[in-house]
This record gives sequence, C-alpha cells and structure tokens, in this order.
Amino acid sequence: MKTNRLRIVLDTNVFLVSLAEQSPYSIIFDALLEGKFELTVHNEIITEYEEVIGKRYDKETVSDVLELILHLDNIYRQEVYYQWGLIPNDPDDNKFVDVCVASQSDYLVSNDKHFNILKTTRFPPVNLISAENFIQILSELS
Repeated sequence: MKTNRLRIVLDTNVFLVSLAEQSPYSIIFDALLEGKFELTVHNEIITEYEEVIGKRYDKETVSDVLELILHLDNIYRQEVYYQWGLIPNDPDDNKFVDVCVASQSDYLVSNDKHFNILKTTRFPPVNLISAENFIQILSELS
C-alpha cells in the first residue's frame, strides 16, 4: 500500500556514502531514520547492501545497519515478478530498476552513469535522480 511519503529506491553506492556522518550525503540516511521517506528494498538489494557495507565497515556496523533496514517502519519490502533488463552495461543493477517499477516508487536515486539509459526509456517509466537532487527534494520537505 502506497503512503503519502516519497517512496524511493537507493542504489548501493548512494546508500553506502550516506552512512558516513561526515559525508555530504549523510542527510539521506538521517532522513531515512527520521521517516521522511520510504526506502523500497528487495532481498537482493539488502544482500548487496550487506556485502558492500561489509567492505568498508566492521561487522558490528553492518549488523546495526541491517537491523535498521529490517525493522524501520518506513522500509518497504517489494517482491519482483518481472525482470525488465533495462541496464545492459551492468545487469546486476537491474534489481534496482525492477524494484522501482514493481513498487511504483517515486524515484530511483543513483549517481552511477550506467543508469542514465533510463532517461531515454519510455516504458516502464523510472524517475532517475542524482543523490544531490534527492537531497534538494528532502530539504524542500523540511
């Protein structure tokens, strides 16, 4: 069920850089904790978050972040029943697009250039925005 909050999908790199308190992107993670938007995930996305965070942080931090993801009220878990295959240059990233489409999320937030193909894809519609643009949207919500 869709709520009035923004529903977004965060690619792993944006999620990772939002975790560091000194990062200019920490605003995103803080807004997630404050319930300002819904984060849409799938088991494959959670697994990738875990793997990538584990390369940069200790096991305790990984565990704490995963606990949050699994228990926050504004985390929306989405099943995917169709794989669109819209990202030919990095097929592993198709999971983010598929979750975005299936959940009817408002935005897919990524700074990765290979997602730019979505800007020329008419169907299914995916609203791709950069982390910087998402931060701007969050500032307007406050």
